[in-house]
Amino acid sequence: MEKFSYTVKDENGIHARPAGLIVNEAKKYDSNITVICKDKSADCKRLFSVMSLGAMRGDILDIMIEGRDEKDAAKGILDTMNKAGL
Repeated sequence: MEKFSYTVKDENGIHARPAGLIVNEAKKYDSNITVICKDKSADCKRLFSVMSLGAMRGDILDIMIEGRDEKDAAKGILDTMNKAGL
């Protein structure tokens, strides 16, 4: 299992554009990818699930990845979050 934490930097939190980028990246991998914010968790491959977290600036996201391509998935998701300015 791969896991990492990420602090939301975007002043608007997770909104449609960065959520869509993250979901599109997650769908490239076979691994199960879960993002947790406060007391909610979401399937990183489902747009409405990710957006329902309601993550705002300063919130900490815990991303857990499990599967045969988990290392590549972790790198891809982290790179996408950084590029999206999230």
